[in-house]
Amino acid sequence: MNTEERRAHWERVYATKQPTKVSWFEASPDESLAALARAGVNRGSAIIDVGGGASRLVDRLVLDGYMDVTVLDISAAAIEAAKARLAGAAAKVHWLVADATAWSPSRRYDVWHDRAAFHFLVDPADAAAYVERVRQALKPGGAAIIATFAPDGPERCSGLPVARHDEASLRAVLGPGFELIDWRRHEHRTPSGASQQFQFSMFRRV
Repeated sequence: MNTEERRAHWERVYATKQPTKVSWFEASPDESLAALARAGVNRGSAIIDVGGGASRLVDRLVLDGYMDVTVLDISAAAIEAAKARLAGAAAKVHWLVADATAWSPSRRYDVWHDRAAFHFLVDPADAAAYVERVRQALKPGGAAIIATFAPDGPERCSGLPVARHDEASLRAVLGPGFELIDWRRHEHRTPSGASQQFQFSMFRRV
């Protein structure tokens, strides 16, 4: 899929489904918050949530006093849903409507967080373009937290095929310049009650 096809797909998703009804919704982003803690973030850390869209992670970060939070998503509808939910607090967040495979970062971050976006990039060229953005956007020593479906997770999501990963396969995709420092499996329960196996992998930019 190219950028316009991806954008059209996700705009359709958020135009037809409530953010609380999509399979990846979680009321409390506990595993992401735990991963950020393991990455050593502080209230002044520059954090970008890639594919964050309508996720509740930004709510918790703002509530907990994080002062430099950016949310990037290809879907303007997802971003608008998050802004509406946060109301006045939305002004504390930097919002970017962009494709993570084609975006040109204008600054660097301490932490790159992605829960359930990267695994939609099944074309190796798209995955490589994404990795190049991680290289450009992360400060040396910064952490990349990438959560994907695990090898025994779903093969498709939201009508699209996915690329499932463990820590070894993701390390191979990222290539040199990233040191694997942590990985955890996580069982996600969808709003319908189904079980999905995720893998949270963390890398240090060297």
